[in-house]
Amino acid sequence: MTFAIHGLAVSRGVAIGRAVLVASSRVDVAHYFVEADQVDAEIARVRVARDAVVDEIHRLQHTIVNMGPKEAPQELTALLDVHLMLLQDEELIGGVKHWITDRLYNGEWALTTQLEIIVRHFDEMEDAYLRERKADMEQICERILRAMKGAASPMVAHASRAVRKTSQQDLLLDDTVDVPLVLIAHDLSPADMLQFKQSVFAGFITDVGGKTSHTAIVARSMDIPAVVGARTCSHLVRQDDWVIIDGDAGVVIVDPSPIILAEYGFKQRQGELERGRLQRLLHTPAVTMDGEKVQLLANIELPEDASAALKAGALGVGLFRSEFLFMGRQGQLPDEEEQYQAYKRAVESMKGLPVTIRTVDVGADKPLDDSVRDDAHLNPALGLRAIRWSLADPAMFLTQLRAILRAAAHGQVHLLVPMLAHAREIRQTLAHIDHARAMLDNKGVVYGPVKIGAMIEIPAAALSLPMFLKHFDFLSIGTNDLIQYTLAIDRADESVADLYDPLHPAVLRLVAETIAECRAQGKPVSVCGEMAGDVSLTRLLLGLGLRSFSMHPAQILAVKQEILRADTHKLAAWAQRVRTAEDPSLAMTVA
Repeated sequence: MTFAIHGLAVSRGVAIGRAVLVASSRVDVAHYFVEADQVDAEIARVRVARDAVVDEIHRLQHTIVNMGPKEAPQELTALLDVHLMLLQDEELIGGVKHWITDRLYNGEWALTTQLEIIVRHFDEMEDAYLRERKADMEQICERILRAMKGAASPMVAHASRAVRKTSQQDLLLDDTVDVPLVLIAHDLSPADMLQFKQSVFAGFITDVGGKTSHTAIVARSMDIPAVVGARTCSHLVRQDDWVIIDGDAGVVIVDPSPIILAEYGFKQRQGELERGRLQRLLHTPAVTMDGEKVQLLANIELPEDASAALKAGALGVGLFRSEFLFMGRQGQLPDEEEQYQAYKRAVESMKGLPVTIRTVDVGADKPLDDSVRDDAHLNPALGLRAIRWSLADPAMFLTQLRAILRAAAHGQVHLLVPMLAHAREIRQTLAHIDHARAMLDNKGVVYGPVKIGAMIEIPAAALSLPMFLKHFDFLSIGTNDLIQYTLAIDRADESVADLYDPLHPAVLRLVAETIAECRAQGKPVSVCGEMAGDVSLTRLLLGLGLRSFSMHPAQILAVKQEILRADTHKLAAWAQRVRTAEDPSLAMTVA
């Protein structure tokens, strides 16, 4: 029987194939007490299992060296590094020892008890990416549990080609050739994903996850269709079922009828042809039909992403999320030299093109050291985060500023400050930048010039543009947070996800007025949120006057195609009608 499952579309395209199920990631845990004289042995048993997992990850890292970028994207290296750091997490290790020593819990019970405590910390984080990192902690704990049980990897062996179901779908596909496989799991760890080759798996489906989960990141980097957050998909789909992944709509179709299969087969072939056509635009300048030049930039998380951005045709990096360098270090923040080397690699990889580095965006909602966590904050999204957090720790902030200034000696660097709202924050930030320059001067350290910009991601900032334009060289609209704060919607909360609307009149007004004011004063402005990479919104943003888009590298060519087909003179009046409409989504249908 044909049925559909809805989830979140995180990587575009259509995949058709047989289902390969990954066994549930949950491991049955026995609960019992050990004798006092068994405490040391129990602790040792957990330690041996942990060391076995560490060795496994080291072996996987070694295999990456011999893999191509499609088989092992650079994102996987960083994610494995995160797993290794989490395995050395003092809160995890110390907590397990505590439960075994003081409560006489067996090793498995102690591990899962401490995991529950750590997971609660992650759940309280406001940032979607960091909140989803709890999955990494869960996965490494599950691997330790499996090692303690002597169990195999949760990966189920590929469905045997010798035992194949005969179905109506087989009439449309030749079973004498290898049929593509679609991977379905509750969740996937980076280590699991290293085992999957693009030639084997045509797409991914997971029960959990969001647009910033590691599965989504890897799927996008590999340009493989993927749907996450599909709830009970792994329970509803059986091994070897025919499955269609519609990565554009976020829909999974199970056991499709011949008509549906044929329809999506045609759509898949059209998609492949479209990707081929898009590749021909790689070296084509992004210029509208009426001669308006548009700058297409890339969002990156790690220095190694810069080379991929360049290959995708980006004219620079519009957003380097520097907080990724600070993650999972348990208070051991990167020093000036480490940060400098990271920023330098990104700058040099871009071959002279501009790199916009955002200062660290962490805070009370996403602590870097759980030992100093303050649980008194009931609404961390409105608490000590982003620039507020940086200004509260001048030593850390100055360290980062010095590293960014030094990296500017190797190429074009723009410095971007997140979440500014107050005039005093602006003055303090600029004073710290001047102080960082003075410190480098006193040491005789070489540094370069930087353009300084501010993110517009709070309604208060969007409504105070003259103040920002007076002090900054450029502005960048962070639409993800701007939408969240304007509409009072937690974008990571599935219960209100349907209310997260980039086309809300209030959101469009703030975006449009920011663009217009910047253009009027001759100051560069870009959009670096998800709106920039959404091809359905490209024409609208062009009509509102936007000429600089920053997005995931995989989205650049699709957006460029929309730009090449656009006439901004004709779009301007239409865009204003959409902006002022009571229901802009309906007005979008009439160009």
